Amino acid sequence: MKAKDILAVKGSRVITIHQDNRIMDAVGMFFANRVGSLIVVDHNDDIKGIFAPNDVLKAVSTDPDNIRHASVKQFMSTNMIVAKLDDNIDYIQAVMTENRIRHIPIIEKGKLQGIVSIGDVVNAQLKVRDVENQYLKEYMEGKYPA
Repeated sequence: MKAKDILAVKGSRVITIHQDNRIMDAVGMFFANRVGSLIVVDHNDDIKGIFAPNDVLKAVSTDPDNIRHASVKQFMSTNMIVAKLDDNIDYIQAVMTENRIRHIPIIEKGKLQGIVSIGDVVNAQLKVRDVENQYLKEYMEGKYPA
């Protein structure tokens, strides 16, 4: 299974936030949209980074008195790790685990195609294993002519 298979089921909707928005705006967007990361864009909708709840914690830890006025740009991650549509989900899981990230944007030909979470990857892997197990059970029970 590949990233494009996950996006075919889940959809390609990605929630973005402008880099000059306040962190408190981002917190509201996390809850309103039930997402765990936001893609950060500039005025031209060019991707500038990714913003996750850990970035909120980093902001609170760094400057708790000014959290209400801090911008997303100040604390977003700019060195994004991305995947491609044809990347295998086992590879994506390894990249996410190695880099301790929960969301990975899927970029193809310079365009954002969607975002995949670690939960999406685990669910996809479980579905693949369930299908394989069912085939093996049916084979062992002699349901296939040999």
